[in-house]
Amino acid sequence: MAAFQYTIKDIKGAKIEGVLKANSMDEAMEKLMKEGGTIITIKSTAEGAFKGKLSLFDKLMLAIYKWRNGVSLRVLVFFTRQLSTMFSAGLTLEKAISDLEKEEKNQKFRKVLKKISDDIKKGFSLSEAMEQHPGIFNPLYIALVKAGEVSGTLHTILDELSDYLEKIEDTRRKVSSAMAYPIFVVCFLAVVVWGIFYFLIPMFTDIYAQFGADLPIATQVAVRISNIMNENIIGTILMVMILIFVVFLINLTDKGRYFFDSLKIKIPVIGGLVIQSIMSKFARTFSILMTAGVPIMDTLELSENVVQNAVVENAVRKARVMVKEGYSIAGAFRKTGIFPSTLLQLTATGEETGEMDKLLGKAAEFYEKIVDSVIDRLTSLIEPLLIILMAAVVGTVIVVVYLPIFSLGMALGSSY
Repeated sequence: MAAFQYTIKDIKGAKIEGVLKANSMDEAMEKLMKEGGTIITIKSTAEGAFKGKLSLFDKLMLAIYKWRNGVSLRVLVFFTRQLSTMFSAGLTLEKAISDLEKEEKNQKFRKVLKKISDDIKKGFSLSEAMEQHPGIFNPLYIALVKAGEVSGTLHTILDELSDYLEKIEDTRRKVSSAMAYPIFVVCFLAVVVWGIFYFLIPMFTDIYAQFGADLPIATQVAVRISNIMNENIIGTILMVMILIFVVFLINLTDKGRYFFDSLKIKIPVIGGLVIQSIMSKFARTFSILMTAGVPIMDTLELSENVVQNAVVENAVRKARVMVKEGYSIAGAFRKTGIFPSTLLQLTATGEETGEMDKLLGKAAEFYEKIVDSVIDRLTSLIEPLLIILMAAVVGTVIVVVYLPIFSLGMALGSSY
């Protein structure tokens, strides 16, 4: 049966949106007309929501949709673990999700669970119901659930998926913790510099005017920036907001995203941490998909979708084409020039022994340990480096502000 998304008006004139299952479009329309509603739109959702080549507008709408309807990874981890436990205990999916809905504190997620529960009552499978919520459940999550449904091992898959999400959430939390302090300090530094330009430099402008001499070029630039900020404070804020939005839009394009992601992995130290984190996620994803019995081409495609870095995604896409042409998986990975030697060696060994899923799981653990080690080293280095950065930036601005006074003092001293 196919799924059809519809919008109708009931006999009271109220607009109703939903999804139903039918063998054909005609059958779907017939079911809706029997209910006495007026059909406004009806379309097949067989390809899933937001699939295919997306335009920039589609990507923007998807980003807004995820922002409005998305939930944290922690909420999803807890839901998956609870669903796995309840399903393994013998509860039906409908009953388990209905109970979880009643206990869910997150209002957004509660609405999603209510919709999933209703769809299951209509005859949808769990994976089909989840496909209607791309802001919550990514393609990997849905593919694993679908694999569990087909193989009859859904309870096992849900348990493995819980472990997988917990490891991903743990790695993300560690990376976020390592980056939180530097981001806070940089933001604080930006506020301090803004305060100097907005409040301090204008106080010196009258003093500079009394000198009756040309100001140093650096001070002239600082005064000009200060004047712009004071005379056009609203315009400056709008310009900053527009700049942020433009960067966001550029990042939604394929070329823009590739540029920014390339930049991320080239940053000294931080780039290495990003790559190790990506490899950990990639290896873990590949391992769990192979364990679930997902075909290798589908495994490559899904792994490509979860790495969240355009450079690595491009490499996996090239590798998928090469594997389809007859290359070994390790050979295809090697030709991309992106994957590190440890992953390549374990992948080659896995192909030879038929235990790629286990060895890639070992690779994921290896990279997780590297991420932990790098974060520990960064934590000890970041504080002194940030202190040096703050001193350099603030010191430079203060020197530029006082430079005319220093010059005047030296000129007066030499005249006597």
